[in-house]
Amino acid sequence: MPAPVAVKICGLTSPQAVSDAVAAGARYLGFVFFPRSPRHVGLADAALLTRAVPTGIAKVALTVNADDAFLDALLADIPIDILQLHGQESPERVREIRARTGLPVMKAVGIAEAADLDALDRYASVSDQLLVDAKPPKDASIPGGNGVRFDWRLLTGRVWSRPWMLAGGLTPENVAQAVHLTGAQQVDVSSGVESAPGKKDPARLQAFMMAAQHGVPVN
Repeated sequence: MPAPVAVKICGLTSPQAVSDAVAAGARYLGFVFFPRSPRHVGLADAALLTRAVPTGIAKVALTVNADDAFLDALLADIPIDILQLHGQESPERVREIRARTGLPVMKAVGIAEAADLDALDRYASVSDQLLVDAKPPKDASIPGGNGVRFDWRLLTGRVWSRPWMLAGGLTPENVAQAVHLTGAQQVDVSSGVESAPGKKDPARLQAFMMAAQHGVPVN
């Protein structure tokens, strides 16, 4: 019997949201450090939120083109387990961050068409995990959490040398189909389980988990 799909709930901003995500069974909890995002958390707040996460659940810091000074400040007081790089970081920069921090790195790669898949091979050699996300719209002010998806059929039969996670426009209504089409063993959701930007809905969290792990569609 295959292992259950691992779920990452990203963009948590409150103790209640952290508690709800843990109760739903999330394997990863994501915290956004990007001021333009409605899900941004400051370092002091993040320190409190992450310390409430039970052992065994990975705490993921989403950063966008972060410099060394910010990464040093982030990791000085916050017990992060994985760094998620969601900007235009080059493979060389990914390698530098991984070596400097000693932490596993998950590199996000935006996909809109088949040609975009080539970047996944380049980043697989320098990352610990890949986040296969939808490329943001041209007018988007944030690189993720835009609620858009790509054609999941592009991933059919694809294999990479690193574990990967599917993201981009996932919701309780479509995640079962996305897992079926792509074979994803890990999925990431943010806006798809919100009642408003940055506000997680516990009922949608639970529904997403059921759909992702058990293929129970939500109508």
